[in-house]
Amino acid sequence: MAADGFQFAFTPEIEAQTSPMWEKVKRHVTPMEWRLHAPLIAEINRLKREKDAVILAHNYMTPEIFHGVGDYVGDSLGLAKEAARSDAKIIVQAGVHFMAETSKILSPEKRVLIPDLRAGCSLASSITGADVRLIKQRYPGLPVVTYVNTTADVKAETDICCTSANAVQVVEEAARQWGVDRVILIPDEFLARNVARQTDIGIIAWKGRCEVHERFTAADILEIKAAYPDAEVLAHPECPAEVLEVSDFAGSTAAMNDYVLQRKPKRVVLITECSMADNVAADAVGTEFVRPCNLCPHMKMISLENIYEALLHERYEVTVDPAIADRARLAVQRMVDLPPPAQPARYDLVKARHHVDVELI
Repeated sequence: MAADGFQFAFTPEIEAQTSPMWEKVKRHVTPMEWRLHAPLIAEINRLKREKDAVILAHNYMTPEIFHGVGDYVGDSLGLAKEAARSDAKIIVQAGVHFMAETSKILSPEKRVLIPDLRAGCSLASSITGADVRLIKQRYPGLPVVTYVNTTADVKAETDICCTSANAVQVVEEAARQWGVDRVILIPDEFLARNVARQTDIGIIAWKGRCEVHERFTAADILEIKAAYPDAEVLAHPECPAEVLEVSDFAGSTAAMNDYVLQRKPKRVVLITECSMADNVAADAVGTEFVRPCNLCPHMKMISLENIYEALLHERYEVTVDPAIADRARLAVQRMVDLPPPAQPARYDLVKARHHVDVELI
C-alpha cells in the first residue's frame, strides 16, 4: 500500500485494463514483475487524466515505462517537440535532467517534472556555459553547434543546436551561413569525429563522451559478428569511430528504430543503451535481438514508482532562468527551422571508414 492509502493490488479489473500493454512487453517482462507493474501503470494513467499531464518516455526507458505510461516516446528532442504541441498542463520527463530542461525551454508555460533529480548525464556534465564562452574567445567568428544532449546554460551560449540525426546537415548549414570552412561541434567527441568523416567542413571538438556508448569497441562488434554472422549491426554515432567502421548501419535512435521496423532483419544488434532493444523488439516481433547490454545508470534512476510519486505530489519541478531559456530557445529553434534533410538520417559507412582529423580542444 502506498503512503497515500492507494492499494497497489493486481485485481481482475487492473489485469483487463492493462492487458494491451502486457501483450506488448510480455517477452521482456516476467509475469511476476507484471503483477507489480500493472497496478502502478493503471494508477499513473489515471492520475495523468486527472491532472492533465503527459509523460515523455525516452527510448532508453525500461519497457514497462516506455509502453505502459509513455504518451510520447522517442528521442530527446522529439519528445520535447511533442510536449510543446500538447495541450497538457504538466509534463513528466521520463528521461534525464537536460531533457527536462529542453522541454521547459520549448514549453515555458507548462510545469515540467522529473521523477528523480539525480538523473543526470555524463555527456551533458562534461561542459558548462563558461567553457563555451572560453571556446568562443579562442575561436572568434566560428559558429558553435551544440548537441541537444547539453544543459540549458550551454545551449544559451550556442549558435545552433543539432541532434545525432541532423548533425552533418547542421554543421554544413552553419558553415554556409557564417561563411566559414570550420565549425565548433560540442560536446561529444565521438559524434564530432564521426560527423567529420561525413563532410568537408573542418570540425573543432570537445572531449565529452557518453559513458554508455564510449564503452563499445571494434573488438566487441567483431566478436558479435563472429558469433552471429547473419546479424546486422546498427551503431549509434556517439560510439567511437572504429565501432562505426565495422558496423552495418549507423544512425540516431530514431533511425535505428526505423531501420528495424522497415527492413525487418532476421537478426539485429543495436549498439546503444540496451533498453532500446526491448522497446523496439515489442514492435518488431519477427526480428531476433542480440543484446550487448550497456545500461545508462542515470536513465535507470527513473522508475514507475518515482513517476507515480512525482505525478501524485507534483514534485521535482525543473525550472530554467527565463534569460537563459530565451537564448537557448533561439539555438534550438534555428535547428527546428531547418528544412528536413534531403536523405534519410544515416551515416554513410563508406565515408565513415576514412580517417579525418578533428581539432580537439
